[in-house]
Amino acid sequence: MIDKLPEVRGKYVEKASLADITWFRVGGPSDVLFLPEDADDLASFLRECPSDIPITVVGVGSNLLVRDGGVRGVVIRLGSGFSNIEVDGKMVRAGAAALDASVAKVAQRAGLAGLEFYGGIPGTIGGALRMNAGSYGRETKDVLEHCLAMDRDGEVHKLYAEEMGFTYRHCSISEEWIFTEGSYVGTPDDPENILARMNEVTTSRQSSQPVRARTGGSTFKNPDPDISGGLKSWELIDAAGCRGLKIGGAKVSEKHCNFLINEGDAKASDLEQLGEEVRARVAAQSGIDLSWEIRRIGEELAGGI
Repeated sequence: MIDKLPEVRGKYVEKASLADITWFRVGGPSDVLFLPEDADDLASFLRECPSDIPITVVGVGSNLLVRDGGVRGVVIRLGSGFSNIEVDGKMVRAGAAALDASVAKVAQRAGLAGLEFYGGIPGTIGGALRMNAGSYGRETKDVLEHCLAMDRDGEVHKLYAEEMGFTYRHCSISEEWIFTEGSYVGTPDDPENILARMNEVTTSRQSSQPVRARTGGSTFKNPDPDISGGLKSWELIDAAGCRGLKIGGAKVSEKHCNFLINEGDAKASDLEQLGEEVRARVAAQSGIDLSWEIRRIGEELAGGI
């Protein structure tokens, strides 16, 4: 396949291990991994890449499950050329590869409040834009001013927050478009006050979530409170008796049962089967269908799910 791809200034890696770049540490390889040098390099690649070659974009792999058969086509991972973070007045501009927590820290040091919740999200700005990431009562839609996205032809589009079609853990922008940058509006505040709130988020997260385990973050979206009676996913999972449930090397966290854990030898199929078993038990116990929050990509191996 690599012979069919355009020349780039960045880097191609054939049969690249995706398990090495996901927090679960599972999954098969990509046919080709592309690490673009910068936005111009990405645009050139998209313009010249044959349209019949599938393209998949990944971030730091914190909320991602790659199936054991790997991913066909080209997997794009944005790197240092997309990790800039700049402050201009009340505006914080961040590249799509910038870590959410790093953006929160830069805003704090600049005395800009409102982005503290990003300190509790272990992902990148690109992923935050794609899924309207949020925590502790705040979401991306609450602070985004506009973002930049590149379509499959390499054309750049400027999208304002109201054009994103944000809903809970979702945006309506085509999956083929690649977010490259987000610009956020902060509210002036004392940096020490902002830091105190960020520390509260960090302390709460560390005390309630298995942050040092091989996990993929929150597994399922919280259901509509009008349907669940206000119960969150973890409460429904707990009530269905799934805390500590195991399949192969995969386990439902006992610390926070909306987290799946790779105990060391799990396959992607173990984790996905465990998630589906949890969904089935919750549906049988409460009548509520949980929706995956973890993004699942790639192909199953023969004999998988």
